[in-house]
Amino acid sequence: MDTATRFRRTVISWAAGDADAPAPAESAAARELAADLGLRTVVLVEGVSDRAAVEALAAGRGRHLTAEGVVVVPLGGATGVTRFLRLLGPDGLGVRPAGLCDAAEQRFFVQGLELTGFGAARTPGALEALGFFTCHADLEDELIRALGTDRVQQVIEDRGDLRAFRVFQRQPAQRERAVEAQLRRFMGTIGGRKEHYARALAEALDPNRPPPPLDGLLSHL
Repeated sequence: MDTATRFRRTVISWAAGDADAPAPAESAAARELAADLGLRTVVLVEGVSDRAAVEALAAGRGRHLTAEGVVVVPLGGATGVTRFLRLLGPDGLGVRPAGLCDAAEQRFFVQGLELTGFGAARTPGALEALGFFTCHADLEDELIRALGTDRVQQVIEDRGDLRAFRVFQRQPAQRERAVEAQLRRFMGTIGGRKEHYARALAEALDPNRPPPPLDGLLSHL
């Protein structure tokens, strides 16, 4: 297991503990791993699919985030962002946060940043100045709109899932839905598929024309 993965797992375990009584072993381990990495920024994203897309697009631009002192950490849900931000602040690891959020969960990030002393973000511009970028619906929606539905279906075909997608489209609940909505739902129907296609779609992007939230995040980093 590489150092970045160990750090990611340690921070997730640390954040899952008692916020009023931080586990000293996890705190010490996270600090040691952060020092080994030369860590300067932790990118907080809502789930593992977001992490896969960020890392894939960075690689497509010839960047190695870990070598730059950047680690992407999935929150496992936006409601936990304040716990993670506390661990990154001056009483924790003392590193800069950044991140991606969905529009519906933006309020949790805004509240968390203010509660933990990273700054007030009452406007989208202020949130972006703090390094946090908002997806219109979610990252899959951004990727599908950036690529177009035909290109996304080509990616699905290239990975051997087009027949399964056509069967899915014929389901009664899907027949009247727009293809964009069908694609988003299809990617979340089997465990691991959402992460797999987040990475695949990010790899299929023109690295110079990514969705604005991803572009903004990587430029900020």
